[in-house]
Amino acid sequence: MNSAQQFEAIVAEHYEALFRFALSLTRQESDARDLTQETFYVWARKGHQLRDISKVKSWLFTTMHRAFLIGQRRQNRFTHYNLETVSGELPVVSPDLLHRSDHSQVLLALGKVDQIYQAALALFYLEDFSYRDIALVLEVPVGTVKSRMARGIRQLREILLPDDCVDRDASPSLVEEPLCEL
Repeated sequence: MNSAQQFEAIVAEHYEALFRFALSLTRQESDARDLTQETFYVWARKGHQLRDISKVKSWLFTTMHRAFLIGQRRQNRFTHYNLETVSGELPVVSPDLLHRSDHSQVLLALGKVDQIYQAALALFYLEDFSYRDIALVLEVPVGTVKSRMARGIRQLREILLPDDCVDRDASPSLVEEPLCEL
């Protein structure tokens, strides 16, 4: 049996059970289908690494569960809110400020921030890294990352906002006031 036939046989044998498991995890049919598809995609890419083919079922279920947990962490990190329910909490932004702060201006401003803060800000805002991941990349403690983020955000605000808009006594909140709310 060639590898394509083996793959099809594994999909045929385990698809229904994996889909039921995915449905129990996600409680949404479309999400369950996506999770099942993702699991078989990982199998297609990395299944050859499994030494004992008799353990394919547990490998697939473990892979699915890990993919689900990763998705949950991402969803918890980037919580979705209905616009109607949080519209009162949104900041009031003047139209002229919206036209002034575009992507290229923010990147130029990032280039003006002290170099020690640039990497942390870029990894967080442009590459979507967590503080822990930034700490690993930069090889510094997480507390140092938080400090660099706070100071870098302060510098970005001073660069991008006119003097009358910047409250110099306010300490920037790293999570509650992201850069896009400038």
